[in-house]
Amino acid sequence: MTQVPATSNHNGESLVNEPVEPKSSEPSPAAVPEHAEIDAADWSPRKVLRWAYRKYEDEIAIASAFGVEGIVLIDMAAQVRPQPHVFVLETSFLFPETYRLIEQVESRYGISVQRVLPSLSPEEQARAHGEELWSRDPDLCCHLRKVEPLRRHLAHLRAWVTSIRRDQTQHRAQTRKVEWNPRFGVMKINPLADWSRERVWQYIRERKLPYNPLQDRNYPSIGCVQCTRPVNPGEDPRAGRWPGFPKTECGLHTPESDTPLR
Repeated sequence: MTQVPATSNHNGESLVNEPVEPKSSEPSPAAVPEHAEIDAADWSPRKVLRWAYRKYEDEIAIASAFGVEGIVLIDMAAQVRPQPHVFVLETSFLFPETYRLIEQVESRYGISVQRVLPSLSPEEQARAHGEELWSRDPDLCCHLRKVEPLRRHLAHLRAWVTSIRRDQTQHRAQTRKVEWNPRFGVMKINPLADWSRERVWQYIRERKLPYNPLQDRNYPSIGCVQCTRPVNPGEDPRAGRWPGFPKTECGLHTPESDTPLR
């Protein structure tokens, strides 16, 4: 038996959870549900969400980094399931603008976004792995502050919903709208997989949705403060992530085996 990872609500209050038996992070082939092969290629995002919420009820949650795609997804989900369960991987290094946007979203939809915390505080991480780990080994930093917290959180769910799109990175090019996620042993729902960035922004403007003001300052992809810079004209939208490293993914949406702790 293990303890559910530390979390807090939007007021900063600790959420105490009962110990539960987590699912294996490497499920056997027999654990793959039959509906994992469902063909949702032609489904609209709302149809994907309606199917997912009917199928998984309270055992599904939206993971959001609060980029423009995430805002679109939360808005659509709220039309299908009022007050959907939304969580953010709280690395402790997000931009102030991101934290303010989370509060706006909570107020607009009447939800409390769950903050999923790493096992190590920034100070504990510095003592264990040295100061400014992100500047030396960003893969390990992402593993500690994002991948492992996500794994622990998903151990208590049957499905998670993401806002990734196929045209964002090469790792996402084959993303299906409904797929089995063997790395975490849950179903992965990607309603916006076939949307373009232009379509996302059209939805934002039509619905007059809030978004991170950093988007208007040449930050098309926003992560942690230390690992995000504005992009220059002509650069790839994700060129501002992990500058100085050949890295375009934090590790949540890649099939590679886990980064070893060292």
